[in-house]
Amino acid sequence: MCSIMGYLGTTITKEEFKKHFDETISRGPDMQRIVEFEGGILGFERLSIMGLSEAGMQPFSLNNNLLVCNGEVYCFRPIKEELSKKYTFSSESDCEIILPLYEEKGLSMFAELDAEYACIIYDAKRGSLVAARDPIGIRPLFYGYVKEGEIAFASEAKNLVGLVDEIKAFPPGHYYADGEFVCYRDMTQVSEVVTDDVEEICKNIHDKLVAGIEKRLDADAPLGFLLSGGLDSSLVCAVSAKILKKPIKTFAIGMSTDAIDLKYAKQVADYIGADHTEVYMTDEDVIRELPNVVKLLGTYDITTIRASMGMYLCCKAIHEQTDVRVLLTGEISDELFGYKYTDFAPSAEEFQKESAKRIRELYMYDVLRADRCISVNSLEARVPFGDLDFVQYVMSIDPAKKMNVYNKGKYLLRHAFEGDYLPESILMREKAAFSDAVGHSMVDILKEYAESKYSDEEFEEKCKQYTYATPFTKESLLYRELFEEYYPGQAEMVVDFWMPNKEWEGCNVNDPSARVLSNYGASGE
Repeated sequence: MCSIMGYLGTTITKEEFKKHFDETISRGPDMQRIVEFEGGILGFERLSIMGLSEAGMQPFSLNNNLLVCNGEVYCFRPIKEELSKKYTFSSESDCEIILPLYEEKGLSMFAELDAEYACIIYDAKRGSLVAARDPIGIRPLFYGYVKEGEIAFASEAKNLVGLVDEIKAFPPGHYYADGEFVCYRDMTQVSEVVTDDVEEICKNIHDKLVAGIEKRLDADAPLGFLLSGGLDSSLVCAVSAKILKKPIKTFAIGMSTDAIDLKYAKQVADYIGADHTEVYMTDEDVIRELPNVVKLLGTYDITTIRASMGMYLCCKAIHEQTDVRVLLTGEISDELFGYKYTDFAPSAEEFQKESAKRIRELYMYDVLRADRCISVNSLEARVPFGDLDFVQYVMSIDPAKKMNVYNKGKYLLRHAFEGDYLPESILMREKAAFSDAVGHSMVDILKEYAESKYSDEEFEEKCKQYTYATPFTKESLLYRELFEEYYPGQAEMVVDFWMPNKEWEGCNVNDPSARVLSNYGASGE
């Protein structure tokens, strides 16, 4: 990961800008550069992944325009080769192609990028900043107004605390230019429904996911893989091992007592011949790191915080004990193919509507978790299930075929990879809730800790002060109080709690974990 920040205005000094920018130094620990331009400031903190020489350091400049970009532009080499007929490149960085593309295509460029990115451009002709974010929001970007007419952008909310009154998430699939936000791509819009038979659909799912994984294996820094033992991360690892034709480095974490997925992760690692590492966490680790996890996430959402505990501690161990700098993960599959709770969807139309809602909100939940847990440990996340071509295709599949009408959740994805990718027992194993997978006891520890913090009377009284996203359990109150400590008054950055759709029969629950649903069954074993 890298960190970017931009400011258009004259109120903030370079020194004050640097003080706020330093909050995300762990995203880009290799080098920091801050440059002033007429009427503003740009900053870049680098984690060297592509084009490791100093020539790849940003901001890049071209014809008085400046660029800072946190991202990966996939399949950039043929684009660079074509642009080289007219432009001279000084580095091997994929992001260096963005300014020449902007020169050629202007704002229409953003819709053409196959990338996970957030970028800020100083457009000298406009005399202002242009900013954009990828259509899923895999790379983070926030903004706020220092005062009227003075806007600031930053990779994380923590850069803007105390700098702007209201911190807002930059909407995915939008660009900002001339004072307006414009949607350039909505991944939930379906122009034509795919009605092919199941076999044809599964072949396309297979081919498009393999292509999405393959392009994310291109890195000049060492690669690693988060392996939970669940379907999604196991598929990413299995496909990658086939493509690379060598042992890949896999990492799994679990509680030292009752981790569900460690044994399954080891089965996968053994099957694909991986160089596998197990990381263990304790009750004490969970309680000790909780405030730090809330701070790094910038959320009070229960599911996100629970699921981040193991991911953060695993990535911390990877950073401290290995040379790995890029991690592939399995996020976004659930939003596309369904969770345990979407088995309760009353119709295909409702299933699709829910999937679209989750895709639009991903940047506040699972994608946020992956980015922060990985980047705070000076690593880069890559998310193959978020490949734009893959997401667009799966969103276009007739939802009646995506629903669980096969007595097996995510059947299309499982069937697409039947063969020798994974053991049948892993490929067809029911999903365990992410936070349960590291150990059922972890969630219980957090709940018990929250119970010990407040009496029933204190809980009722304290909840009253929060009119937005009001806490509804002692655990949610604990997280909200920690959030307010680090991000005072900024709760509206998150739309609400990630919860099953309470309007559906069987989903009106008061805990976001799938384990409270009647169909969870053997998932947690």
